[in-house]
Amino acid sequence: MQDLTIRKVESKSDLNTFIKCQWNFYKNDPNWVPPLLMERKTLLNKEKNPFFKSASADYFLAVKNGKIVGRIAAIKNDIHLKYHNDDSGFFGFFECINDQKVANALFDTAKKWLKEKGLKRMLGPANPSSNDEWGMLLEGFDDAPRMLMTYNPKYYLDLCANYGMTKAKDLFAYKLENHKVMSSEKLKRVQQIAKDRYRLKISQLDMKNFAKGLEKVKYVYNKAWAPNWGFVPLSDAQIDAMAKDLKQLVEPSLVLFGEIDNQLIGFALVMLDYNQIFKEMNGRLLPFNFLKLYTKKKQISWARIITLGIIPEHQKKGLDAVFYWEIVNRAHAVGIDLGEASWILEDNEMMNRGAIVMGGDLYKKYRIWQTEL
Repeated sequence: MQDLTIRKVESKSDLNTFIKCQWNFYKNDPNWVPPLLMERKTLLNKEKNPFFKSASADYFLAVKNGKIVGRIAAIKNDIHLKYHNDDSGFFGFFECINDQKVANALFDTAKKWLKEKGLKRMLGPANPSSNDEWGMLLEGFDDAPRMLMTYNPKYYLDLCANYGMTKAKDLFAYKLENHKVMSSEKLKRVQQIAKDRYRLKISQLDMKNFAKGLEKVKYVYNKAWAPNWGFVPLSDAQIDAMAKDLKQLVEPSLVLFGEIDNQLIGFALVMLDYNQIFKEMNGRLLPFNFLKLYTKKKQISWARIITLGIIPEHQKKGLDAVFYWEIVNRAHAVGIDLGEASWILEDNEMMNRGAIVMGGDLYKKYRIWQTEL
């Protein structure tokens, strides 16, 4: 252990090392999708990312014999603490060689940092919160991740378990196939009944009135997801930042709003799986890779249902079935017949039931780990 040191990220150069060292852990993994370097730099920048207006974090590198062998972030999310009052902090952006001693040193460092902040439990991985990349891949290592979903070597599970971490919650991802969904007579019948009974009208995002659409998202988001385990409200600034990042990639026909009697009651965001293009970019958008976002768009065969939320007073009425039916039909219209519904809490009965009704295949699982400090 004498040759192993844990070094805090102090400079811009250190942060670049923290970001770029991720490539070291996936050299021979065909399913890993390199993140865009520009996006990572913004995400981790405490001055630019609005998340850090109500959160604090430090980043650490594990160095052994002069080589980077691991990294971790320790995160205190004040909004989470205010909302849940559970004295929990987070670890995130974890990467490590297959060496338990290195992993232990990284986890110990994060625990010590959080304990000094007066916290009593560590959850993770959160990159940096449940509104971003969330969870560690538990099942489904034979496939690349969909857009904004995590991926990691299988041995990370052993590093966490051997450290003494236990399961806090599992997250599910369902594979959806157009022909299975469209052949579900139950879904077709339920969605039509719900649509007629409640006079639900579905509309799509109008790019010419993008700001107005964004206001609708803000109205629904924190209302619809508030009851969920691990939920952390998004500030307007965070939603604005996310919208700015996704605006150039969004498919308007797959951003849906539901209204009953001219009152907004739900929202769904479905994104084409640009990971299928990002995989070729090796983290670099410039100078010419950005052109691939347009020239290779037709090669994308997957979409991901990132969010589908209905405000509480209109839940359990079958209205989610209307959104699912619309999504599948609209995705087919733009040439997408494969989809992923993720992530869904393992105990979210309504969403899991909806995915199963659509003939969804539970093909990936993710774990949120916990340990007492």
